[in-house]
Amino acid sequence: MSPQLVPCGSTLVPFPRLPSSISDSRKRVQVEFYMNENTFKERLKLFFIKNQRSSLRIRLFNFSLKLLSCLLYIIRVLLENPSQGNEWSHIFWVNRSLPLWGLQVSVALISLFETILLGYLSYKGNIWEQILRIPFVLEIINAVPFIISIFWPSLRNLFVPVFLNCWLAKHALENMINDLHRAIQRTQSAMFNQVLILISTLLCLIFTCICGIQHLERIGKKLNLFDSLYFCIVTFSTVGFGDVTPETWSSKLFVVAMICVALVVLPIQFEQLAYLWMERQKSGGNYSRHRAQTEKHVVLCVSSLKIDLLMDFLNEFYAHPRLQDYYVVILCPTEMDVQVRRVLQIPMWSQRVIYLQGSALKDQDLLRAKMDDAEACFILSSRCEVDRTSSDHQTILRAWAVKDFAPNCPLYVQILKPENKFHIKFADHVVCEEEFKYAMLALNCICPATSTLITLLVHTSRGQEGQQSPEQWQKMYGRCSGNEVYHIVLEESTFFAEYEGKSFTYASFHAHKKFGVCLIGVRREDNKNILLNPGPRYIMNATDICFYINITKEENSAFKNQDQQRKSNVSRTFYHGPSRLPVHSIIASMGTVAIDLQDTSCRSASGPTLSLPSEGGKEMRRPSIAPVLEVADTSSIQTCDLLSDQSEDETTPDEEISSNLEYAKGYPPYSPYIGSSPTFCHLLHEKVPFCCLRLDKSCQHNYYEDAKAYGFKNKLIIVAAETAGNGLYNFIVPLRAYYRPKKELNPIVLLLDNPLDDLLRCGVTFAANMVVVDKESTMSAEEDYMADAKTIVNVQTLFRLFSSLSIITELTHPANMRFMQFRAKDCYSLALSKLEKKERERGSNLAFMFRLPFAAGRVFSISMLDTLLYQSFVKDYMISITRLLLGLDTIPGSGFLCSMKITEDDLWIRTYARLYQKLCSSTGDVPIGIYRTESQKLAASESQISISVEEWEDTKDTKEQGHHRSNHRNSTSSDQSDHPLLRRKSMQWARRLSRKGPKHSGKTAEKITQQRLNLYRRSERQELAELVKNRMKHLGLSTVGYDEMNDHQSTLSYILINPSPDTRIELNDVVYLIRPDPLAYLPNSEPSRKNSFCNATGQDAREETQL
Repeated sequence: MSPQLVPCGSTLVPFPRLPSSISDSRKRVQVEFYMNENTFKERLKLFFIKNQRSSLRIRLFNFSLKLLSCLLYIIRVLLENPSQGNEWSHIFWVNRSLPLWGLQVSVALISLFETILLGYLSYKGNIWEQILRIPFVLEIINAVPFIISIFWPSLRNLFVPVFLNCWLAKHALENMINDLHRAIQRTQSAMFNQVLILISTLLCLIFTCICGIQHLERIGKKLNLFDSLYFCIVTFSTVGFGDVTPETWSSKLFVVAMICVALVVLPIQFEQLAYLWMERQKSGGNYSRHRAQTEKHVVLCVSSLKIDLLMDFLNEFYAHPRLQDYYVVILCPTEMDVQVRRVLQIPMWSQRVIYLQGSALKDQDLLRAKMDDAEACFILSSRCEVDRTSSDHQTILRAWAVKDFAPNCPLYVQILKPENKFHIKFADHVVCEEEFKYAMLALNCICPATSTLITLLVHTSRGQEGQQSPEQWQKMYGRCSGNEVYHIVLEESTFFAEYEGKSFTYASFHAHKKFGVCLIGVRREDNKNILLNPGPRYIMNATDICFYINITKEENSAFKNQDQQRKSNVSRTFYHGPSRLPVHSIIASMGTVAIDLQDTSCRSASGPTLSLPSEGGKEMRRPSIAPVLEVADTSSIQTCDLLSDQSEDETTPDEEISSNLEYAKGYPPYSPYIGSSPTFCHLLHEKVPFCCLRLDKSCQHNYYEDAKAYGFKNKLIIVAAETAGNGLYNFIVPLRAYYRPKKELNPIVLLLDNPLDDLLRCGVTFAANMVVVDKESTMSAEEDYMADAKTIVNVQTLFRLFSSLSIITELTHPANMRFMQFRAKDCYSLALSKLEKKERERGSNLAFMFRLPFAAGRVFSISMLDTLLYQSFVKDYMISITRLLLGLDTIPGSGFLCSMKITEDDLWIRTYARLYQKLCSSTGDVPIGIYRTESQKLAASESQISISVEEWEDTKDTKEQGHHRSNHRNSTSSDQSDHPLLRRKSMQWARRLSRKGPKHSGKTAEKITQQRLNLYRRSERQELAELVKNRMKHLGLSTVGYDEMNDHQSTLSYILINPSPDTRIELNDVVYLIRPDPLAYLPNSEPSRKNSFCNATGQDAREETQL
């Protein structure tokens, strides 16, 4: 066998080659692990201590032995005859029968053996630690004497304090409960354990005292067990009747010792119990598994629970009848607030709401809330934090934790930043605050008070707000605010079942005419997408789900038979002919007005218009409206009319060519964040350089330094924000959507800081709207409601400097809306404040709705949209419908929200029902409400009340002349609201003041007085006006167009959602419309081809923006 050289460092060492069998055997080595557990001691330890189930059985057996020994002691006492005499031998010797002695010896042997074995297994090197333990000492005292009596028979009647085994039984019970928790893998509450220990301690004290007194009184009164029990109860309860008392000094000493022990042990137990009770009150305890399986509950996860958020959730959640039996489990990591605790103690909420202090990131806390059995989980973000991104990160982790723990639990998540949405796409429903906020701010600029419209639609109300008010507008506004969105299957509906096979616009018009409901959208059974006003070409199917606006849902409505009324109405008509007639020959009845429908075969080829009929028609009959066809006529729908761009109307060919070269329609090439919905909108052909975006600085491409120099044709929309966040994308896109006419596109100016000079440079004096976004830097205010302080003061400054400016803003807290456009001496605002308090006392969820800035759409709070998330638990379609209305989502075939203004040429339509028919028959639009503006002729501010009545009489004629010159409504429905009771009383009070005042003699004195009053009234305004004009002159800006006296103090605006058919339309009313999707009428054309297709007939086609 030749040697083999093996390298070792830098030398070669010869190593002999071994046979293959020997080398293989050396390579394979069998290793046995955990050899220490194979010893006899480890096996015993595994059985008696480590194994949960076997250890539990041992503890239970030991507990039974101790109880048996105590029972044997009681039997021995009951069987023993009381001996006569007072000898001390009766204390040390007792009468014990042989069988009883045998049982006690057997119990003692087993107990001692088990104690020694457990002590050996748990021995850790210190023998005295094992011997001096109290359970071991008690075991020796109770067991050793019986074992000794086996070998020494004379000691069989020796007294042994076996009743002390009750303390060993208590110790065994505590160990048994701990093993029970380990065995079933379930953690019982510490409160339960502490209560059990306290009860067992109290029982052991009483039992020890009973047995000790009875035995020591063997040489005294010879008390039985019942008398001893009576004495112990009377003594420990501090009653002390004195009829049973110990006589011997030994028994008296024993009682003293037991009282001392009780005074030490029981307070400690009670203190621990009270501490655990207080901790449980903070943490909220548990929601039992039995309740979770037999009852329905939802879980609300928040980082901090405030009283406003809690009440908004509870009021909206329990507003639905089918949710009355649900329980709400609140999981919050912070301690319960004092106000929240006070509210949750109200019986109405204490039986429904359970507060748990814990984190959604801990499985133990999710188990306490029984998240896996919950019907839904609502996860809300903390919008009051400075770092909203950090708040979103916490929300995302909570959503992930809940989804990991309970995959089948529906998730309703609120997120703040749109760029964080894609992390929680798995959630069933998501509401992004900034998306909705910026979209509502944008639509407020083109559809006034869209934020108020959406807020009222997503709130649950019965329409009873304002019905006790003397103001007519408050009654109408409050009654219409009860309208909400509901759904029903067409074939199951009384409202819509008869319209199967008919067009959508036909069903919408006739359902409103007959029942007063507004059909706004449908959804096919096999499609998840909701279509808002799919247009006249959409044919209703029996399985379609219809979405409509009404005061209440159809299931809660009662229908009265009005056949006799219909027959009487038909007999009054002047048409006599065959019983079955074409649709265009039917004479329709609209409330109290009969409308003669014209023949659709005579419709002009230029498309439907909303203009007044020709003069020839006026001579023969009153104005008529075309019928709404059951099935759309292809020839009557002008494709280019629906797709033509309004910017091409009334333009010269040169302007038309330049407009086409400047703009194009398509999808934005870049998305600011993941998850943004693509929207077809107006785009520039070429990207503008970044330097040209600075409005106040010139560059090499242009030399403009202010908005006036640009020469914009349309008024500006100014956005004052702290930072240019990704949410601004949702502000710009709705204003540049493809269905907006080019000639109505407003320039958008982003103002990141708002000193006076920058405001003037960006064109605030001729801006259409100014949008003020909340300031995130103020969210760290120590007082929550102060988070809006900076925004409120900034808006008030703008309002005072530019009173004619239309300012739209968003606040964090709805309660702060009362400070918008604040006038400290306005009596009418004070009256509205009292009305708000009364509505809140009546339990209204919309008490803030009568504040003039909110009613007019000047301000809203994004926290109002929290109800949108809550409502989606019952109405899972509400988020989708709201996103479609706001333009956040665009679905092919779904309509969009827009508005139109009533002019003098449109007043011939007279009623809302005729307007509904006119829109449905001509353009396919579906109206859903009216934005109405009324004049405040007698504003009741104290500054105006201070004017003398003579001055008011002099200026009355000029005000009336100005009123006639302006475009105010001329309806009879406003006669009751022109002179409210409050203003009338205020003028009477002013008249009395003027009579009491000193009267000047002569015309000179009156003239001086009037000049002083006018100077007092206008000095502040003139001072502010001079300040603004001086700054404009200093900056080189023109002061033309700055009107310091024109403001909105003389008008009030409000919304009527789905008004009744006989509501009269009035001048300057703005009608909210859901207009069909223009692209839905080009099934064979691409969107990019739309411009060229419509430009061919651009001169002939006109979009009816106004009636």
